[in-house]
Amino acid sequence: MRSRRTAVAAVLLLGPLALAGCTSAQKGGGGGGASGAVSQGTNPLQNPDGTKPGLAPVSGDADKKAGRDLIAKVKTADAGPKTGYDRDQFGPPWTDNVDGVPLGHNNCGTRDDVLARDGQQVQHKDGSACTVTGMTIWDPYTGKTVQWTKQQASKIQIDHVMPLSYDWQQGAAQWDKAKRVQIANDPLNLIPADGSQNASKGDSGPATWLPANTAVHCSYAIRWAQVSLKYQLPVTPADKKTMLALCGG
Repeated sequence: MRSRRTAVAAVLLLGPLALAGCTSAQKGGGGGGASGAVSQGTNPLQNPDGTKPGLAPVSGDADKKAGRDLIAKVKTADAGPKTGYDRDQFGPPWTDNVDGVPLGHNNCGTRDDVLARDGQQVQHKDGSACTVTGMTIWDPYTGKTVQWTKQQASKIQIDHVMPLSYDWQQGAAQWDKAKRVQIANDPLNLIPADGSQNASKGDSGPATWLPANTAVHCSYAIRWAQVSLKYQLPVTPADKKTMLALCGG
């Protein structure tokens, strides 16, 4: 198994989860501990490249101030037209053929990479180091722990934190195709979450849609800021105002 996958397994995975037709889970210290509690992941301020699992709540005045300071750097612009937007403009869904982002060209699709990053007690298809078939995952958007199998694929979906249509309207329409493929497959911009939450979000910004779990609202705003700053994409003035308020501003 490649060293990148080994490192992910060592950090994330707790132990075996019995699922028919799957290999036994890889071993590791995923934060479940003897109590069986499931890790809520990583404070986004401690995860600037998106390679660590989850989206943990941000609490404490110091972290909230750090979040506001980061959000303050985000530029604003009114949304442009959606004219010409198509998902295909951002490349094939979950392609591994992406340059310049973590986990690209590791011979595993982006969706499986992100499920393995955030899941615990992860199971893979027999003979595959990539295809995730089952896991336990803490969903930051609902605050619930989910037992997921591939037969229930839509139960956990991969959310683009900054939606691709939103990106298009804020400037990605002028990018070359390679940069659009990057933002579509960058783990910094990807969170596995409840399917109904993902569907209800659509291409909304924080001013018009937020996760049901209020505990992660500041974390969610910080992640938006991280993606916005990395790709130099502005957000709407209303979205920036909301992002600051979510972290106490």
